[in-house]
Amino acid sequence: MKNHWWKILGVLILLYTFLVGLLVPLKPGIVNVSPSRASAGKSVTLEVKGYNSHFLEGSENIRAWLKLDETRSLEANNILVKGEQLLYATFALPEYLPIEEKVASFSLILDNPVDGWSVLPSAMFVSQNELNVAQGQRLWRPAGIKGLHESTGMSFPFRNILKESIRNMYFHVPLWFGMIIIFLGAVVSSARYLRNGKRIHDIQAVALTQVGVLFGLLGLVTGAIWAKHTWGAYWSWDVKQNMSAVAVLIYMAYFVLRSSFDDIEKQSRLAAVYNIFAFAALIPLLFVIPRLTDSLHPGNGGNPGFGGEDLDNTMRMVFYPAIIGWTLLGVWMAQLKLRSEQLKEIVAWKNE
Repeated sequence: MKNHWWKILGVLILLYTFLVGLLVPLKPGIVNVSPSRASAGKSVTLEVKGYNSHFLEGSENIRAWLKLDETRSLEANNILVKGEQLLYATFALPEYLPIEEKVASFSLILDNPVDGWSVLPSAMFVSQNELNVAQGQRLWRPAGIKGLHESTGMSFPFRNILKESIRNMYFHVPLWFGMIIIFLGAVVSSARYLRNGKRIHDIQAVALTQVGVLFGLLGLVTGAIWAKHTWGAYWSWDVKQNMSAVAVLIYMAYFVLRSSFDDIEKQSRLAAVYNIFAFAALIPLLFVIPRLTDSLHPGNGGNPGFGGEDLDNTMRMVFYPAIIGWTLLGVWMAQLKLRSEQLKEIVAWKNE
């Protein structure tokens, strides 16, 4: 038991990841607004569909705004609640907009004491027939949105694009982190083999690389499923997807190289050298090249990742333990593979 505490810890952390990551609800949010376009100078009634919302429960104090920028917003003059996830908000749009553009994008903000506040960026586009900035500025006097309520209880952030798929953050991303850590361990074992020639270090490198490739494949699969729900296709030929696939293929070639030689010593030395160069190629493929071009993937090509909406403090309580849990599981799997290979070599040596 004394030598297996880290295995128990890994299992407990993964149980925590699954239970909390899948059962904690998302914060209330706005799923859809209709219509999405309106003309200045007219009154428009928006049909607003919520998610995990409690419009009826907080109907007496519910408020809504169309927000143009940090200082200008328009509050709804009438709100009709039809259900916990459905309401109608009416806005009297001024005749002119305070900008030198024919079309402006407005975010919708809802607030009530039960759900707190939620926002849908670019919820509606308002067009004007002619420009009159001076008149528009008089009609849109600077007025901030004040007195917003905060939601209570433990919950994960609601993203209109991600919705429930945001929970994949605890599986897809930690698997990649675990893969990198495990590949780093394989590099250390390969370097130790090149230094002292001990067979045990070569077997360690093989076992760790096998688990790392498995984690990489799982990362690709979970990423493809996530891409289907957010980008509309399992594989969009995004630069991050392509580079990740190339990285996994490079490591799969490690096993092809090993099988190309019958001499165990030559096989082990060439594979050890290849393993070091494979890890050196992993860093630019995953972290450098995707940042040099546009990418749909968060954290690359100017697309922010790990922001307050993607990974808030509540999600960090699950995300970082998940990295530790998946990594410990991977090390445990590699240890089992190592023992299996050692037993095979002992049996083969006794049969000679």
